[in-house]
Amino acid sequence: MWFQKEIQLRSRERGFHLITDEIKQHLKEIRQLKLGIMHVFIQHTSASLTINENADPTVRQDMESHFNHTVPERASFYRHTYEGDDDMPAHIKASLLGSSVTVPISNGDLALGTWQGIYLGEHRDHGGPRRVIVTIQGES
Repeated sequence: MWFQKEIQLRSRERGFHLITDEIKQHLKEIRQLKLGIMHVFIQHTSASLTINENADPTVRQDMESHFNHTVPERASFYRHTYEGDDDMPAHIKASLLGSSVTVPISNGDLALGTWQGIYLGEHRDHGGPRRVIVTIQGES
């Protein structure tokens, strides 16, 4: 079975946000699969997807602090500045983290580790709703 769906994620403030449950709410089809793979691709250049700690929210805060330190706003060498101080750093952060994640499916659920969750990295101050394309391949 192949399945593909576009999901619009709700708007979020700048930072790292767990979106595992939001994605699963839109994908009841996963429950039918004994084994498979889910690929999630974000259709934006200023937001990212990654997998990391799902329990302690300070991890998400530290991720945001680290990336803001590593990729600062208003760097004198940025030439792409007409969309705001947060735009060029958002593009760089999105490239560093990536635009997709792939997760195995086992026995009707995502086979994430105990402490793993899918993160949306919202790198703009006002990014708005974000779209992801989810492609699932699997066997019932």
